[in-house]
Amino acid sequence: MKPLDRREFLTRVATGTSALAAVRMPGMLGGGGAEGAALPGRGAPLGAGATSGVAPVDVSAGLAEPAFRPLPLGSVRARGWLERQLHIQARGLTGHLDEFWPDVAQSQWFGGDAEGWERAPYWLDGAIPLAWVLDDDALKKKVGARVEEILSRQKADGTYGPMAAAPAGKPYDVWAIFLVNKALAQHHEATGDERTLQAVQASLKSLQASVARTPLFNWGKYRWFEGLVPTYYVYERTGEPWLLDLARTLRAQGQDYPAVYAGREIREPTPRRGLWTWDKHGVNQAMAPKLGALSWRLGQRPADRAFPAHMLEILDRWHGQATGMFAADECLAGKDPVQGTELCAVVEMMYSMEVLLSVFGDPAFGDRLERVAFNALPATLKPDCWAHQYDQQVNQVQCTINPDYMWSTNGADANIYGLAPEYGCCTSNLHQGWPKLTAHLWMKTPDEGIAAVAYAPSEASFRSGDVPVTVRLDTDYPFRETLSITVTPERAATFPLVLRVPAWAEGATVRVANGAPAGMRPGTFHRVERAWTGPTTVTVRLPMHAEVSRRYHGAFTVERGPLVYGLRMEEEWKRVRADAPHRELPHGDFEVRPASAWNYGLLLDPEHPEAGLSFEERPVGDVPFSPEGAGMQARVRGRRLPEWKLAHGWAAEVAPGPQSSDTPVEDVVLIPYGCTNLRVAELPEAKG
Repeated sequence: MKPLDRREFLTRVATGTSALAAVRMPGMLGGGGAEGAALPGRGAPLGAGATSGVAPVDVSAGLAEPAFRPLPLGSVRARGWLERQLHIQARGLTGHLDEFWPDVAQSQWFGGDAEGWERAPYWLDGAIPLAWVLDDDALKKKVGARVEEILSRQKADGTYGPMAAAPAGKPYDVWAIFLVNKALAQHHEATGDERTLQAVQASLKSLQASVARTPLFNWGKYRWFEGLVPTYYVYERTGEPWLLDLARTLRAQGQDYPAVYAGREIREPTPRRGLWTWDKHGVNQAMAPKLGALSWRLGQRPADRAFPAHMLEILDRWHGQATGMFAADECLAGKDPVQGTELCAVVEMMYSMEVLLSVFGDPAFGDRLERVAFNALPATLKPDCWAHQYDQQVNQVQCTINPDYMWSTNGADANIYGLAPEYGCCTSNLHQGWPKLTAHLWMKTPDEGIAAVAYAPSEASFRSGDVPVTVRLDTDYPFRETLSITVTPERAATFPLVLRVPAWAEGATVRVANGAPAGMRPGTFHRVERAWTGPTTVTVRLPMHAEVSRRYHGAFTVERGPLVYGLRMEEEWKRVRADAPHRELPHGDFEVRPASAWNYGLLLDPEHPEAGLSFEERPVGDVPFSPEGAGMQARVRGRRLPEWKLAHGWAAEVAPGPQSSDTPVEDVVLIPYGCTNLRVAELPEAKG
């Protein structure tokens, strides 16, 4: 069926007036494959230690044990540049959106009369973890009051929010129920509030009855696996067998992504200003990699384990961008670096990688997580986190309200920095990126150890058996290659410290206390198992070697460690839409234009391009992801390409091959992609 206009369609979904889509029953997830990187002890009883509220019950017979378990929310806290970044977010839209934006402030979820479907749950899904990873009492109080407003309106049949108010006999798309229950499960984990757990359990019971009457359709059908997250959470705390029946029902009614990825259509770029389709919708694609992990826990089917890597390989091959994301503006759009990537897709891809890391323990998912988190996420946010883009571009030389846009299906304002450019889903969903990354940096191993699955300055508390332990990571990674980990048990204890070694980290070493450095193999998890007594420092070095990759039409992209680099540009910001409400607040809509040249080609030896690069460490600023705060910069020789101009308001497509120019050779400065607002990160080759 041909979708309605997106705004009209979502309005009808929220009010229960959308028509049912046909339900296609999925088969076995396609493809085979070997097991992922295994760790000793996989399959052991639950090893996450004590959690808030009800302790997990032994349900190992019902769900396969994951490779790692995330620590309870609040157990991991940010330090260093990451703590500064989280405070910026709390002072920005996340901490204030419910005070002035009607779709959250007056949401039907909270007793108001504004939007009553996904937006308030999206905001809670990020604001709740932000409150606890920052240990911010004011934000905890704020989100706690909003949770109470939801719980107090739950009906006796378990429904709440707009589902409880849906007209009798009208189908209701339960995607928003999956989402709000994900948020409430986090609140229970952080607080131990039994009413919250009971409310989620009652909601899931009502959901079971709902999908028995009306099978999944539209967004719920395409995001069925998101419903498994709160379902598993409640099951592991209650052991109620009907919850696994619900999980199997959701899987049976959900979209068959492996069938989609077995076809050719998923590989074709959506025509510019083309047809919006469910199967090629970018946010659906970013959510879907986790379905293999969540489905695998139900039955340990080898095809489930194989599917996420297969899916990512196809996305990379046909739509991949330098940031670890794919072009989808808002449907899959090919590899051209001016086709955009939606912010919702960025934060959802991060959460998918966090789930995959936990369940399968494959370090490749950690590499992908860092690449997306340190490049695509900050680049699509205004540095003060008071505005954001709907779509970012890898080659983004200006951000304007552009009637000549060439997106697949988005509109003229999709890549300005604003409060709600294009559509409000990203306004409500941007908040989960940084706090969920923080909460998933450290995970518990099945044999009572701790794993560093991604790296950023942080501190985690856990129990190894009955011994409380703190691990602290001091580092300016990803701007630096040295990490200092201090392991402090309350008393002597023996357990493993498991370290992810990125695939790019050739020559990686680890040194325990005053011992000799030991080599670590890239692309693995390295175990340091010993008796820990008192504070012990573990020094990790992950050498960052400059690399230059060839991308669309042979353009160069500069990389070093997890960071991609883009041309540093001077910027002119202009506030637009003077009639916007609440102009006294820092939020607003902004166009950004270049105040310096952007049309450079690089002079690099095609055989040894990395030899033409030099890198310089700089202080990591108070605003770490900003042009001024960039902790590293690169220099390379290049030439202006006068014939490379704007087309359709964007950087024009450059023909394959080296580009001719007789302009003087210049030193070109590149900074980390995540520190840019305007950039060129796929730079043509210039003829010498």
